[in-house]
This record gives sequence, structure tokens and C-alpha cells, in this order.
Amino acid sequence: MRKVWVVSGVGAGVMLAFVVLLVVGTFSAAAGIAGQGGAGGRAVGLAKGAVPALYQPIVQKWGNLCPAINPALLAAQLYQESGFDPKVVSPAKAQGIAQFIPGTWATHGIDGDGDGDRDVWDPKDAIPSAASYDCELAGYVKKAPGDPTDNMLAAYNAGAYAVIKYGGVPPYKETKNYVKIIRSLEQSFARPVGRVAPSRQAATAINYAQQKLGTPYLWGGNGTPDQQGRFDCSGLTQAAYRTVDIELPRVANDQYNAGPHPSRDELLPGDLVFFSDDLTNSRKIRHVGIYVGGGYMINAPFTGAVIRFDKIDTDDYFGATRVTADGAKALPTARPEA
Repeated sequence: MRKVWVVSGVGAGVMLAFVVLLVVGTFSAAAGIAGQGGAGGRAVGLAKGAVPALYQPIVQKWGNLCPAINPALLAAQLYQESGFDPKVVSPAKAQGIAQFIPGTWATHGIDGDGDGDRDVWDPKDAIPSAASYDCELAGYVKKAPGDPTDNMLAAYNAGAYAVIKYGGVPPYKETKNYVKIIRSLEQSFARPVGRVAPSRQAATAINYAQQKLGTPYLWGGNGTPDQQGRFDCSGLTQAAYRTVDIELPRVANDQYNAGPHPSRDELLPGDLVFFSDDLTNSRKIRHVGIYVGGGYMINAPFTGAVIRFDKIDTDDYFGATRVTADGAKALPTARPEA
């Protein structure tokens, strides 16, 4: 159970007025930051804990294998394929953390760790093989017009011939969607350079969560009538962003990947804030709240408590996500089964 700091000695009316000011201030803050250059810069590394610590050095190293890829892009592919689970098998028999089909592995798998074998189940081989395969595809389509990374991803999905034939990303709905998904996920794995662009939907999401203050917590609660409108932590954040037509995953650790990650001193109202006992691995996140400013969040904490204001600065604070519509849409809805 996470440590919590209950807001005490603060009148409900005062705190609600504080939130109203913050909600209004969200838009002025957004305008101010937008005037400073928006998201700023390209990624030079991985966001804190976004890749499990065991795999982060491999992703960081092999994500720089060629100009068409980067560590955040490689991480996005691995997350989309397997959720960083090295034991999964898809219905199409794709295997391991990088989801290689046996025939593709036989041709493109490499001995990434130099131990004398090529093991699709070993991330030390599979992750380098994924990077190597990406770079091979980038080489096949390097003369095609357009963005080299988009073309590489399109070749991964539709084949290099289709990219060459159409002079870039082919007009296939599935391929165009795949490229968009990976490029959107890339932003959630990248360590931002400069400020993260502000959210325009945050005020409405906060307003929804604010209306639920005082509601009793319910494990697994989604706020449905049969649950008397009660929520757990990720059920509340999901419902709040649903009011602005953003569909978040149900689980807190997947919600972490729904957008880029502002630093602690760049938090704005509406950011999701996350908590974990393992500060090196986003897959271990177990709690989420909605930041409202001033170091506080709206929080559905645990059984026996009510939705309330809590401080975010605790030992288990993991980080934050600024939710975007594209980021949420890019998240996998289902995983291959082990």
C-alpha cells in the first residue's frame, strides 16, 4: 500500500476554489509554454523507467544502430509487440519480446550478445535483432521519398517493395495506422528535450474528477450505476479523460504510456501522476492520480477511503504523463498470450 498524505486543516470550499483557479490557469499556462517553443527538440534518450531496467542498456545501445531508428522508437516497437514480455507467443506464432515469426527469425536473427547462439527467447539477441532488421529495411527503402523512419516502419508492415512502388508510405489503411501508432508511442518513451506541449483537454478532465470528491473507493470500480458510481484509481482517470473523448487503458501502468513525460517541476493540472515500489520500471506502476497543481492530486487511494486531495511528493512517486489523444490511441488494446 502506498504512503499517502491526507489533506487536513483545509476547508473543502477553499480547496475547491483552489482547483477552479488551477483549471482556469491551465489554459493560460498552456499559452505561455506554447509561446516558448512547444515540445522542443528531438529525443536523446529514454524517459525515466519507461523501459524495464533489465533491457534499458540494450535498447539504448542498439537503438542507435542506424539513423532511421532511435532508442525511443525501438522501445515503442517492443512495447507494442510484447509489452516487454520475452515469453509471449502471438496467435500467428510470433515469438518473444520482439515477436519474430520463425521464418523471419531464421533469416534476420543475430547473435546480439556474442555468446555463440541466436535465441529468439533471449532479449539480448532479440532486441539487437529487431534493431538490425529495422536498419536492413531502412537500407532497402533509403531512396524512397519522405521520412526515412516512416518509410522503414511502412516496410516493416507492408514490405519494402510497397514502399518503393508508392514512393513512400503506401496508401494502405493498416500500414498508415501502424506508422502513426509507433511514431506516437515513440513520444511516450522519449526523454523530452525542453518543455512538453501542454494539454488542451486537461481542464475538463479535472472538472470531472473534482465532481467525484468524497465518493467511496471501490477496487475495480468504473463508476457504473451498479457500483454506485464508485472508482478505483485508474478507473477514475480513465473516466475523467473519457469525457474529452480520450480512451485510456484500464490499467495504471499502461496509462503511463499515453503521452510524453513532463518532469516534476514542469507538471501542469491534468497530468497523470504515477506511483510504484520499483522506480526503474514503468511496468511495475500500481497507482495513478490526476494532478491539480500546488503539489496535489485528486486521488482514489484505497479501500475504506474516499476520493480526495493528496500530496504527490512521496517516496514512491514515479513520474507523470501528459495525456494526448494520439498517445492514447496508440496503446495496444490486447497482448499476445504467454
